[in-house]
Amino acid sequence: MNIRQEGLKMDNRMQEYARLAVRIGANVQKDDILMLNSPVDCAEFARMITEEAYAAGAREVIVKWSDDAVGRLKYQHAADDVFDVFPEWETLEYNTLAADQRFARIAIYAEDPEALAGIDPDRIRRASAARNKGLKEFYDKLMRSEFSWCLVSVPVLPWARKMFPGLEDEKAMEALWNAIYETMRIDGSGDAVQKWQQHTQKLRNRCELLTGMKLRQLHYTSGLGTDYTVELPKNCIWCGGSEKNGKGVDFIANMPTEEIFTAPHKYGGNGVLAASRPLCLHGNLITGIRFTVENGKIVKAEAEEGLEILEQVLDMDEGSRYFGELALVEYDSPISNQNLLYYNTLFDENAACHIAFGAAYPECVEGGCEMTPEEAEAAGLNDSDNHEDFMIGTADLEITGVTEDGREVQIFKDGNFAL
Repeated sequence: MNIRQEGLKMDNRMQEYARLAVRIGANVQKDDILMLNSPVDCAEFARMITEEAYAAGAREVIVKWSDDAVGRLKYQHAADDVFDVFPEWETLEYNTLAADQRFARIAIYAEDPEALAGIDPDRIRRASAARNKGLKEFYDKLMRSEFSWCLVSVPVLPWARKMFPGLEDEKAMEALWNAIYETMRIDGSGDAVQKWQQHTQKLRNRCELLTGMKLRQLHYTSGLGTDYTVELPKNCIWCGGSEKNGKGVDFIANMPTEEIFTAPHKYGGNGVLAASRPLCLHGNLITGIRFTVENGKIVKAEAEEGLEILEQVLDMDEGSRYFGELALVEYDSPISNQNLLYYNTLFDENAACHIAFGAAYPECVEGGCEMTPEEAEAAGLNDSDNHEDFMIGTADLEITGVTEDGREVQIFKDGNFAL
């Protein structure tokens, strides 16, 4: 990062953020081995996370760096066959670490929203497919929550410029830092950990309420054109806030998080879904997304901008045209009330109800984490190398549920929970 936020450091909010990511997010335990994925522009924050992890008792912190500019150069100039192969040594590294009961992971998701604009979309698609195939075992463990993992984000200059184009660079970075701190409940008072414990308990209470209702169907409508009915798997579970890893340790996968979520039945969706916010996908912005769905499958995809990129992702594998997640987020929520478009799915998905095409989380069905692939398919859980959230929440979104005994229940009214 070329611009240093000396003034922002004075209140120690960045250090508190790192502590929150380590102690509450990944919840690093004594003797854990932490993998930290970080852009080089976020080195200062990565060092703070590393220090906090060792203070929490980590056995080792393994930092893996990335760089948007170097990535773009590779897509522009590398030999074409490079994009069809994921290195075996990297597959071995990830899988070996994930097999260790002490493993945990933190990823800093901070990128230029348009880092790959203009790049050949076929190269992007092939590289993504190769990576997903090479790391399938690792991602399967992640989706089953076998190890703790946490996704957080901090500003980088191209992202700040995109969000605050009318400000000088230093002011744009400061504005983005302050916005992120607000979403993370960090105000300099040092009590963010306690605030997050209260917040996650509220989300868990809501999950218990919806799980106990035994819903079998949801119907979504909005003024943007969403009119979608979806069946839920039998014995579905609503999740949110914190979850437990394979050792029974609580962790929070996404910070910030305002959502509760479950899995749809793979073949149970019909109707139209209209996105309410742009999707940043593979370094490109996709706007005006509209899906027509029949028997759970996206049979028609439309977009005002970026349709070619979207189609490339939807065609990556058979499961990419089916859905894996239904997430509920109130329109009157902390991130939504900022009235900011982050161009970053971690934040934008927590400002609005969203749906993900691609893989389902097995934890969303009773006994799902122990199911074979065949059993998961029979239960209605989608499998894919993809999992991409797109936002459908609006101020007028309504969701009506139908319980297993046939009762209709208003779940959302005017964009917010009606329960």
